[in-house]
Amino acid sequence: MTLIPPATDIARLDLPRPYLLFLGDVTEAGYAKTAFGLRDWAREQCVGELSFANAISIGLPQLTPAEAKARGARSMVIGVANVGGRILDTWVPSLLEALVAGLDIVSGMHSRLATTPALAAAAERYHRRLIDVRTPPRDIPIASGRKRSGKRLLAVGTDCALGKKYTALAIARAFQQRGIDSDFRATGQTGIMIAGRGMPMDAVVADFEAGAAEMLSPAAEPDHWDVIEGQGSLFHPAYAGVSLGLLHGSQPDVIVVCHQPGRTHMLGHAQFELPSIEETIDLNLTLGRRTNPGIRCAGVSLNTSQLSASDAQQLIAQESKRLRLPVADPIRGGVEFERLVDACLETR
Repeated sequence: MTLIPPATDIARLDLPRPYLLFLGDVTEAGYAKTAFGLRDWAREQCVGELSFANAISIGLPQLTPAEAKARGARSMVIGVANVGGRILDTWVPSLLEALVAGLDIVSGMHSRLATTPALAAAAERYHRRLIDVRTPPRDIPIASGRKRSGKRLLAVGTDCALGKKYTALAIARAFQQRGIDSDFRATGQTGIMIAGRGMPMDAVVADFEAGAAEMLSPAAEPDHWDVIEGQGSLFHPAYAGVSLGLLHGSQPDVIVVCHQPGRTHMLGHAQFELPSIEETIDLNLTLGRRTNPGIRCAGVSLNTSQLSASDAQQLIAQESKRLRLPVADPIRGGVEFERLVDACLETR
């Protein structure tokens, strides 16, 4: 399913598909979100995975680069999103193996592939491409703050890596299934790989964050919806700046707050407790009113992947009653998700 049609605002990427997904030595699911995202939203473009012993698996066939090439793969994607976006020395032999096998390498890391001398030399020798997805376009403007035509929904969260991308993708798909003119707007490396276009917000120079969000979601027809993937959290000690620039620049009419039940502390920053859902709603609305006084919260998206179906259903009902808002897990769907979509589309 193509969620973003051809347009002139953000250039489409020419990514060599299908993919072999590289997981390296990652042992925590939160740091393999790129691989999980591609598996779940672009499964037909994924031929298999390559992970080290004792590393996490995403359930795809375990393949060497040569085996993946034989099955039609054209590139190996680094499916990892570690702290700082670094390419580890322990990964380099596998990346070199992919180049030798005839695969390009696609990366969403902050570290540029070509800054690793061995990779740059091998790519030149074997005539392969090193593709860095986390590269913002040139000439991003300073934000104007002017209200734009069209409608916008932004997924925000209590933390990073807990479902903002999945929520935005699911809502965009639900809008389109209802015949609503809408686009998914990607703001992170995984979303960009899925959609083929987007703005890598966390790679944009700080002064241009809000301008990049304006560029990502330009003026549109009055009834058109842009469903924008969120980044980080306004409460995160490392990533709040990106979250705020995206909030101000996207000027959302509607936010959906994303949360993972059971998570109590910030991913990678265990000394910081997670805010409550209520705190997250209040702060996003308070700061969002700077560029859109009419901003509202439509409801809450819960990532209940760690719960049984019955426990998830019970929690969703309890939270909806407690918060007096629609609450759903977009991946589980059901009537709760339809209510959340209805609330997003309410006219006020």
